[in-house]
Amino acid sequence: MAEKESLIIVVSAPSGSGKTTIVNNLLERVDNMRKTVSCTTREPREDEKDGEDYIFMSQEDFIQKAEGGEFLEWEKNFGEYYGTPKGQVEEALARKEDIILSIDVKGARILKKHYPESISVFIMPPSQEELEARLRKRNTDREQQVSMRLKESKQEVEAVDEYDYLVVNEDIEKSVEELKSIIEKEKKDRKALG
Repeated sequence: MAEKESLIIVVSAPSGSGKTTIVNNLLERVDNMRKTVSCTTREPREDEKDGEDYIFMSQEDFIQKAEGGEFLEWEKNFGEYYGTPKGQVEEALARKEDIILSIDVKGARILKKHYPESISVFIMPPSQEELEARLRKRNTDREQQVSMRLKESKQEVEAVDEYDYLVVNEDIEKSVEELKSIIEKEKKDRKALG
């Protein structure tokens, strides 16, 4: 169970919604917060750094860690494995640091069971058309993957009511500030209770 002093923030969004950019910008503006770095079996994109954007590993290593209970949640998505290392969250909580997790809807549901006091935020693209344009502009996925991501995004958007907060990302700067305000409000509310 998490310490009262630590916030666990779970952020979900369809691929291409700007979630990673928002979280990275937020971390530059908020003290005493760290993010989890998910493990994956997919190949790194051109601008990604191992250990910073993801922990890249072989499928064999991933399955071994999953079977050993080293992930809070994990799944196969778009033909690759993704998982949240349990140790990163436990370490942050032990240090009384706030932690932000950037995970999909299925992972967020599992995490809420582990940490019911966590705060969940869904980042929504301004429209399905804008999301498609962003995915195509990213130019990192083949056409088949873009189609799969768009189909999955429609299912993810249907889960928005399960989240504590909604941020519509029309403008990165405004979205970062909105997420920062959510965190400040939650800290203030918890301080008043505790």
